[in-house]
Amino acid sequence: MLGARRFVRCLAPAALALAACGPEAGAPDGSVPASTPWFREVARERGLDWVHVRAREPRYWFPEIMGGGVGLLDLDGDGRLDVYLVQSGDLAAPGGAGSRVFHNEGGARFVDVTERSGGNDTGYGMGCACGDADGDGDSDVFVTRVGPDALWRNDGGVLRDATAEAGVGDPAWGTSAAWLDPDADGDLDLFVANYVRWSAASELTCRSPQGGQDYCSPLNYDAPTRDTLYRNDGAGRFTDVSEAAGLGAAFGNGLGVVPGDFDEDGRLDVYVANDMMPNQLWMNQGELVFRDRALLAGCAVNMDGTAQAGMGVAAIDVEDDGDLDLFVTHLRDETNTLYRNERGLFTDHTGPLGLGTPSLPFTGFGLAFGDFDRDGALDLFVVNGAVTRNRTLYDAADPYAEPDQLYRGTRTATGAARFEEVLPRGGVAEPRVANGRGAACGDLDDDGDLDLVVVENGARVSLFENVHPARGHWIGLSVLEPNGRAALGARVELTSGARTFHRTVESAGSYASSHDPRVHCGLGPDASPVTVTVHWLGAPAERFGPLPIDQRHVLKRGTGSPPR
Repeated sequence: MLGARRFVRCLAPAALALAACGPEAGAPDGSVPASTPWFREVARERGLDWVHVRAREPRYWFPEIMGGGVGLLDLDGDGRLDVYLVQSGDLAAPGGAGSRVFHNEGGARFVDVTERSGGNDTGYGMGCACGDADGDGDSDVFVTRVGPDALWRNDGGVLRDATAEAGVGDPAWGTSAAWLDPDADGDLDLFVANYVRWSAASELTCRSPQGGQDYCSPLNYDAPTRDTLYRNDGAGRFTDVSEAAGLGAAFGNGLGVVPGDFDEDGRLDVYVANDMMPNQLWMNQGELVFRDRALLAGCAVNMDGTAQAGMGVAAIDVEDDGDLDLFVTHLRDETNTLYRNERGLFTDHTGPLGLGTPSLPFTGFGLAFGDFDRDGALDLFVVNGAVTRNRTLYDAADPYAEPDQLYRGTRTATGAARFEEVLPRGGVAEPRVANGRGAACGDLDDDGDLDLVVVENGARVSLFENVHPARGHWIGLSVLEPNGRAALGARVELTSGARTFHRTVESAGSYASSHDPRVHCGLGPDASPVTVTVHWLGAPAERFGPLPIDQRHVLKRGTGSPPR
C-alpha cells in the first residue's frame, strides 16, 4: 500500500514485545529512557511531496524490494541543498513517472522543478551519487538502475542526460555508487557497486515461512557480479577500467560502497558491502590498480567468521583517533557491525559500542553518522525495512515495515565511544514505521544542525527536521578544490580547545544515496575558535583559522597556510 509512515502497532508475541516496542526496551537492549524528540517529520508540510513506486502491482520480482535512493546537492549554486529523489516504477511497464528534482526555496521549503531543471530519469532506478563529473564546479547526478545506469550533467542548474557521451551506461544492476579520486589527478572517477545478474526471465518463485509468495534471497539466484570502475578521462568522458583495475578478482552481491584511505598511505581505497557474501576491501596499489584485502584486514566477515547481508555502509572515525572505521547495516537476526580500524587492520567492535543487540530485530539499509545534538560526539541514524515478510508485524498493513533507529553517541569514563538507542524509536514523538531504504544527511534548513531525507520503498518520502532542544556549538566547512568542486576524500582535523575532531569530506556511504559533502562538526559547550588542518589528496596539507564558530566557512585549496 502506498502512503505515509504509520504509527507502530505492536502485534509481537510476548517474548518479543520488549524488543519490538516502547520504553520498556531500555533495560535489555541498551537504549536510553524515552526523551524529548530529536526530529519532526515535515516532508509534505515543506513541499517534499513524492511517493516511491516499486511496482504498479507486485509480481515479487527481486528488484521491486530494493529501491530507492536520494541525493542532496546544490543544483543551482545558491548555497542551499536541493533534493534528488530516485524513482523505480514498474519493471513490466517501464517509462512511467521518473525521478524528481525538488528545489530548496529556503528554510527547507521545496518546490518540484523537474520540468524546468530536467533529471526526469524514467529507468528503473535504485539510487544516485552526486559529484562533479566534468570539473566545472557544480554537482552532477549519476543514477544507478536495473539496466543501463545514467549520468545527468548539470549545466547551469539544468540536468542533461550525458550517459552516451560520458560512456557510463553499464547495463548491470547498479545499486550504490561513489565519486572519488583514487589516482589523485584532480578529477573524479566513479565506482559502482553491482548487485546480481538478474532478468525477468531468470526470476524465481519463493515463499515466506508463513506460506505466501515472497521475495527471494540473492543466494537463490546464484548470480554475483563484478563491480565497475570508470576512469575520468577529462571533459566529462569516462573509460571502464574495471578489469585492468583488478575488480574481476572477486565477485559479490554489492549493495553499499564507500571510499576512504583505510591504511593512511595517501591513496583512496574502496570498501564494498555485499549481501550474504564476504565484503571487499579494495586497497589502492597505485596507477588505478586495486587488490581485495578484506579477509586479511579483518572486515570481510564478522567476528564469528560469518558473511552477513551487507546493505548500507559508512566510513567514519568513530573514536576520533585519526583512522577510518567501517559500519555496515544488515538483515534482521544479524547485528549491524562496526569494524574498528587499528592501523589498517580491523576488528569487530560492535558489542562494546552498544550497537549489536538493538539492531537484531530489524533489517538496516540507509544510515547517517552525524552529531545531531551537537554535543561533540557522533550519533547514528539507521533506516530499517524488511526484504521478506516480518514474523513480527510492526504495521498490520505492511509486512515489510519496521521502525527506524537513532543512537546517541556518548563517551565512557575512560573516553571510549559508546552508543545508546534513543526512544521513541527513530527519535520522533511517536514511533513511526515504513519500509525504509535510502537516507541522506545534511543541513537542509541552514540552521546549523543536521536533518535527514529518507526514501521509503513503495511509500512517501520522509523529511526529518532536527528539533533537538539542547544543542551545543558547531562549525560547518565547505572544503573545495581550486575549481570549486568538493574535495572528496580530503581529511580534516578540527581543534577546538583541548579536543581534536577528525572528519572526511565525503558524500558516499549510506545505501543508494548521496549525503551533503560539507563537513559539519558539533563542538559541545566549547565556544573557542576552531583551527582546521586539511590533508588534501595529492597536495600538501594546509592550516586554516582560527575560525569563529556557529557559522559555515569556505576552505579552498591553495588559500591556507602551511601546518605548524
